Amino acid sequence: MQQFQRREGREKRETNQMVFGIRAVMEAIDSGKEIESLFVQRGLSGPLFAEFKAMVKEYELSFQQVPIEKLNRITKKNHQGVIAVISPITYHNVEDILSEIYEKGETPLFIMLDGVTDVRNMGAIARTAECAGVHAIIVPKKGSAEINPDAIKTSAGALYKIPVCRQDSLSKTSKFLIESGVQLVVSTEKTEESIYSVDYTVPTCIIMGAEDVGVSDDLIRISDKLAKIPMFGEIESLNVSVSAGVVIYEALRQRHKA
Repeated sequence: MQQFQRREGREKRETNQMVFGIRAVMEAIDSGKEIESLFVQRGLSGPLFAEFKAMVKEYELSFQQVPIEKLNRITKKNHQGVIAVISPITYHNVEDILSEIYEKGETPLFIMLDGVTDVRNMGAIARTAECAGVHAIIVPKKGSAEINPDAIKTSAGALYKIPVCRQDSLSKTSKFLIESGVQLVVSTEKTEESIYSVDYTVPTCIIMGAEDVGVSDDLIRISDKLAKIPMFGEIESLNVSVSAGVVIYEALRQRHKA
């Protein structure tokens, strides 16, 4: 079973490793490196590129097709049309983490980020979640903030300590959590129920969405609870990292009240 204990000691240097060149990137993928982002020059062809595409498909990696000018801005070296950024963290599997939580007799508390793409928001949420003892952060493989030096710096190193689960599909992951006895609580304005009326003492996954569009309808439809943060001013919304902190600490208050 994959272990997810929070790492202690001196923090790693805040950097992402860059690998360039088709063969070098293939070797990085084959060795099990966590690929944070992958840039491919538009219009590439040839036998080696065909082999590269087959490997990307096999490992279910996504990539961005970009003009050569963008690649040249990233590096002056011979990139052969392919650049990979290696993640500074190791991603975890939510199934393994949930199993270990239950084996320890603990009550799961997750936070799922749907479409949160700002790296500083990602870092701030990770910092709050780690401080509050949240078991893991769940993000999608596509449409999520990159774990880069800015995210790590904003998290004050929390992204080295709290497990991050990068899942193919948040809908499938949510259904798995429901089947495993975890309630889904969506933070949204599309309800009259307050976050303070939800019971967070049971196994819970709090779902936060992007500030502009919120949580996707697919996740709202399958969730157990919709809850909103009471607002009394003229501005209608909070920053997503602030909202996450409010909900997380309500869950913490309920779980640790005298």
